[in-house]
Amino acid sequence: MNRVFRAILILLLVAGSSVLVAMKMSGHKDKAVPVRDLKYHDAEIANIHKVDTAVSLLRAGYVVLRMGMGADSRLLAQFNRKNKAYSHCGIVMIENGQPFVYHSIGGEDNPDERLRRDPAKAFFSPRHNSSLAIIKYDLDDAGIERLRSVVQHYYRQRPKFDLKFDLGTDDKLYCAEFVYKALNKATGDTTYIQPTTAAGLRFVAIDDLFVNQHAGIVWQTAFK
Repeated sequence: MNRVFRAILILLLVAGSSVLVAMKMSGHKDKAVPVRDLKYHDAEIANIHKVDTAVSLLRAGYVVLRMGMGADSRLLAQFNRKNKAYSHCGIVMIENGQPFVYHSIGGEDNPDERLRRDPAKAFFSPRHNSSLAIIKYDLDDAGIERLRSVVQHYYRQRPKFDLKFDLGTDDKLYCAEFVYKALNKATGDTTYIQPTTAAGLRFVAIDDLFVNQHAGIVWQTAFK
């Protein structure tokens, strides 16, 4: 029995040594995950959760806002007179149970510069945005359906992005202008959303859409 035991012990020691040598030769060693990588992973998970939460809160007729990360977004946000937190906007419609955002955008993100219809999750992407908000208006069901008709009419027309920021034309629309005109047409009230006048210019800023008596913030958050 002692001989058998010793033989087994020798085999185990030899096998263990072989594994250690193989591990050493292959350069194998336990590596700790850098703290910065763990933090990045945690932030990514948190941002995904925030987007999922936002999408779950959306209803037809809501307006959504976001703040882009580029210099152009920061510049556009400066047109806001009361709240400079957001640079872009769109109108939500629920279609086949899924929320979509209709919005007017130009630049390299939209080469043909025509009115877009994007899934809400894509609109909120934390890869390109630093924050988001959801806005609800005092519209009844009939008002929301009128807004749906107006939005669909604009989408059939597919107007281009208005680089001149001219409120006097409908063939081209910038993002806040699209939301402003759609809401005012749906309500039949030309003063429902009121534009800003500054330095002799008349325009619709993003904050004109939510800093008013008809709007309320459902939820807002910043990405990590």
